[in-house]
Amino acid sequence: MNLAYLLYRDELGLPARERHKMASDHTAQILATADPPVHGEHKKIISPEFSPKRIATLSPHLIEMTQQRLAAGLASGKMEFMSQLANLIPIEIVSELIAFKESNAEALFRAAIVQTDMLAAALSKEELHAKLAFSGEIFAWMFQQLQKAAEAPAAGILGLLAAAMKSNEIDPLVAMGILMTLFAAGGEPTSSLIGNTVFMLATDSERQQQLRANNDLIPKFIEEVLRLESPFRYHMRLASRPSKLCGVDVPEGATILLFWGAANRDPAEFDCPDEVDLNRARRHVGFGSGIHTCIGNTLARLETRIVIQTLLAATAEFGLLDDEETKWVPSLAVRRLHSLPIRLNRR
Repeated sequence: MNLAYLLYRDELGLPARERHKMASDHTAQILATADPPVHGEHKKIISPEFSPKRIATLSPHLIEMTQQRLAAGLASGKMEFMSQLANLIPIEIVSELIAFKESNAEALFRAAIVQTDMLAAALSKEELHAKLAFSGEIFAWMFQQLQKAAEAPAAGILGLLAAAMKSNEIDPLVAMGILMTLFAAGGEPTSSLIGNTVFMLATDSERQQQLRANNDLIPKFIEEVLRLESPFRYHMRLASRPSKLCGVDVPEGATILLFWGAANRDPAEFDCPDEVDLNRARRHVGFGSGIHTCIGNTLARLETRIVIQTLLAATAEFGLLDDEETKWVPSLAVRRLHSLPIRLNRR
């Protein structure tokens, strides 16, 4: 059964849950959380914007964006990598794919992370309610964008959803659920992956030189980052009936957290699970698995590869800034750096 509760931190610092406001509505069955045949129907509507051919066309734009974002840091010899690059490129790209009439990447990123903030399980009840209220404002803004797309021919994902609404394939609430899911998933997880990859390289100069000498190893390294520092770490589900999982009784109504981050370091599945192995076969679940493999995984891999390849080509070496602190976002849901100050020694 799909997402029905949100977790928060109670007065004692312990996990508690609150019923999701859309849990009893059919819109809770949206794309990533939907079961067949609904999942396939939703995926079919938006798949043209995530086809390999469409994603491949983004490469020149991504290279240009990365070079532009890196320029100031290369000139000064240092940069705060998350706010100046990693947070911005993915949200700009997904916003272009959606075809939003908005160009403020920083504002869009702040809006995108609210969706995963609500899953962090690190907020107080009051903080959770504040995030929910802000999410409502984002919903209203996006609904206006969708309405405009429905009134006249539109491009991108907005156009695809508007066309599906017009043909009665989906209703407006379902279209909005898909839109908000893609907006959030297209921004923060990729930002996390880019930041985590740069962090791991910034603390391993030998690995940097290895990848500079052989760019073909970059995708293999990214797969190991996906496994070791999974950007999105769990999905939450509600037990619809009493059951047993790995010998543990699960009562009806229990909230279950499925931790991909733990699965990706399972010693029963991976030899030396805490080590980088570029010869390891790709079998992690950093982007989910089966029919629920993230529809944007090809795009996320491309964005990360281009950023890393461009960064390595532009520098002789880079590392963490000694006098500034690297900070992680407190969250069970995402593994994302809040700040990543790095020094850059250009070629």
